[in-house]
Amino acid sequence: MAKKLLAAAVVLAAAACAGFYVVTMPQPIAAAALPAHEPDVANGERLFLAGSCASCHAAPKAEGEAKLVLSGGLELDTDFGLFRVPNISSDPDAGIGSWSDIDFVNAMKRGLSPSGAHLYPAFPYTSYAKMRLADLLDLKAYLDTLPASSNRVAGHDLSFPYSLRRGIGLWKRLYLSEDPVIAVDENDAELMRGRYLVEGPGHCAQCHTPRDAFGGLETDRWLSGAPNPEGKGRIPNITPSDDGIGSWSLSDLTYYFESGFTPDFDSVGGPMVPVQENLAKLPPEDRAAIAAYLKAVPPLGDASDGGNSGGGNGGADNTGG
Repeated sequence: MAKKLLAAAVVLAAAACAGFYVVTMPQPIAAAALPAHEPDVANGERLFLAGSCASCHAAPKAEGEAKLVLSGGLELDTDFGLFRVPNISSDPDAGIGSWSDIDFVNAMKRGLSPSGAHLYPAFPYTSYAKMRLADLLDLKAYLDTLPASSNRVAGHDLSFPYSLRRGIGLWKRLYLSEDPVIAVDENDAELMRGRYLVEGPGHCAQCHTPRDAFGGLETDRWLSGAPNPEGKGRIPNITPSDDGIGSWSLSDLTYYFESGFTPDFDSVGGPMVPVQENLAKLPPEDRAAIAAYLKAVPPLGDASDGGNSGGGNGGADNTGG
């Protein structure tokens, strides 16, 4: 009897392992799915600015032109462990210079390395998944023009079970989607552009939306604020409610994106500083589209759960994408 029970347990365990293997398999995009496309490097730079890519991927404390050297090294200390931001410069060995277009697309839209390993969602591919393939090819073309760096970044330092990458495949089934989050009038080109920029390359929700116990975005509390992922203070509610930006006009928002000044004469601070600096370099129509979208999302109460509710100079409590 005991042998039969043991055999049954072994069979069940094997079936569970096989099932886990199947549901966590990487699901890459095939190279044949890429469109025939002549890359637009200028559009790639525009998307690079909208995503504020250098904010995370430049060397910590880099200034000026050094911000375009995407050598990585920033450390993000989270509840899941320590994540280290990688080198994404054009270096073929330490960076992504040897990646093909499909390698890049699969990293951005499916969270996969060139070898097919799952990438951790500290890299916000759940937002980039909403980007158009042609735009990703433009972004890759622009990144290829930036300086190479041979800096080698150490791997992440995560505790069990988060150290098991395979489990990310199951997480993706819950949280990875190319569908937009907020419905807007699809006949309104400005709103559609704003949604694309905020939900896609701008990945604003990655900071401004609370997360559940598994680290997934709570889309029913979209942009309603969240604890600061860096550990101190809060990331504010940017929905058009009394707790958020309800009192801000469209011109207030666009001026803030351009200048860094709020309607109450405060100024941008904390992690929003480099984001605003990049937004200021976008065409005015993109800033207007972002503002229009933020004023169109459902108004929600503050979900940032306190912390530091201080003002703009140096705190994390600052409005933006």
